[in-house]
Amino acid sequence: MSPRRIDPTLATALLEAAARLLAEEGAAGLTTRRLAAAVGASTTAVYTHFGGMDNLVRAMVHEGFARLHRRMSTVRATSDAVADVMALGYAYRANSLDHPQLYQVMFGSAALGGFALSEGDRQHGKYTLQPLVDAVARATEQGRFRAGDPLLVAQNMWIALHGLVSLELGGYLIDPYDADVCFEAQLRSLMAGAGDDYEATAASLARARRRRSPRA
Repeated sequence: MSPRRIDPTLATALLEAAARLLAEEGAAGLTTRRLAAAVGASTTAVYTHFGGMDNLVRAMVHEGFARLHRRMSTVRATSDAVADVMALGYAYRANSLDHPQLYQVMFGSAALGGFALSEGDRQHGKYTLQPLVDAVARATEQGRFRAGDPLLVAQNMWIALHGLVSLELGGYLIDPYDADVCFEAQLRSLMAGAGDDYEATAASLARARRRRSPRA
């Protein structure tokens, strides 16, 4: 008997379906039977690819951060480091809007129920912050940002953007200010908070806007 051929796209399909079930129905909706039905496979597919549901949830977190890292890595460094910082913000938001269910699982806003994430799982994605740390460091070297720890500045920016994106995904932003208006206002505020002046920020924002990462 010839070995069973495994569809190379099945693991990804399982991850995306699992993230969707978690986001829409909570942990109670994430069962091997429901998941297999969602992708048109047998229940053994979950164990073949991930060894079990706990590993599948862990793989969702890792996959979510891998996609975020790939998107952030498309932002190249330029002579305008502040524009680079804001371009990374655009990339972060675009990635979250492209993969909203994975985003919710990555940061624990999806109800995980009995599927526990370890501290190592939660810290796994910190490598995705490095492009922003590097851009903040260059903006400081260029005299645009006041002296400070680039990691702390970058993390505070991440916290702020994460809050806005989470509200956007949840549909909580208040009219008449849509997500685009709120996002760019937040970018300007963050740059000013880091020490940049208004006119320089406006020019850099225009450059970042032209470079913004399109949604998939």
